[in-house]
Amino acid sequence: MITERLGLRAPLALPVARHRLPRDRWSALEVAFWVAPVAWLTLLPGYRLLASQVFVTGLFALSLDLVLGYAGIVSLGHAAFFGLGAYTAGLLARHGWGEPLSGLAAGAAAAALAGWAVAWLVVRAQGLGRLMVTLAVGLLVYEAANRAAPITGGVDGLTGVAMWPLLGRFDFDLLGTTAGWYALAVLLVCFALVRRVVASPFGLSLVAIRENPLRPPALGTPVSRRLRAVFTLGAALAGVAGALLAQTTQFVGLDFLSFNRSADLLIMVVLGGTGRLYGALVGATVFLVAQDRLSGLDPTYWQFWLGLGMVAVVLFARGGILGGLEPLWRRLARRAPP
Repeated sequence: MITERLGLRAPLALPVARHRLPRDRWSALEVAFWVAPVAWLTLLPGYRLLASQVFVTGLFALSLDLVLGYAGIVSLGHAAFFGLGAYTAGLLARHGWGEPLSGLAAGAAAAALAGWAVAWLVVRAQGLGRLMVTLAVGLLVYEAANRAAPITGGVDGLTGVAMWPLLGRFDFDLLGTTAGWYALAVLLVCFALVRRVVASPFGLSLVAIRENPLRPPALGTPVSRRLRAVFTLGAALAGVAGALLAQTTQFVGLDFLSFNRSADLLIMVVLGGTGRLYGALVGATVFLVAQDRLSGLDPTYWQFWLGLGMVAVVLFARGGILGGLEPLWRRLARRAPP
């Protein structure tokens, strides 16, 4: 070496920084949380259809929580990606391809592609501009589906969605047995993926962007690229949820794309607690179960009681339901065995 011939010492090699994902082992409380839906499907066979709806909606809420709770992007048109995934899977099944897993993949791909295109507009806007862009995209997709009635079925909905048996063995029965277990499995896989993403350096950078949008660019963080990536991922998860609902109900309607569905979804995420992942699942469960119970008790004024309950949660539980239970959760986590 030249440095050795000149009698000079070679500079010390600096240690190479290795980025590793933090340890995020599942706690005992988390395992107990996932035992509850298994017990629901096992012990309450009469409510398996409701359970499948809760699992699908929970996945849909999880996709919005990733965009809203971690990236700080408020969306009022998230149902557009949900509906795109549903129509993709539904049209495939209607035209002779009813294989469930490939239908999920196709729905996710269609929604991800649309989400990636919309993300360029969302990232360029700021504040209320982002809200208006998402709202406008949702309305545009809804009207496009309505105008394409020969393909989508319009207001009558897309019928003739015939699904093949899951894995070639399990038929989608009227009791919702296959639908319930199928929806729970997809939800668990997607949740594990999202959980890993938010615990990674990418997820931590999203939180930094949400908390202080001016500082990450100064540190060299590609903010626009990160926001586009998380928006695309959230759209893909929404597409999976939409395809899952189309497959389990074997029907797709325009309400899959409606503004009301986006608004209800936002309520669920805020109700459970944004930026917590489990808050999306808890909010969706509480919202749908309360809707089912209250509509049975008072078919005319059930929305009044549902709204009253949500106001009470917002007033007395800062950070949603999980925010109100957080002190108790921490106390139990300390007592749980490592």
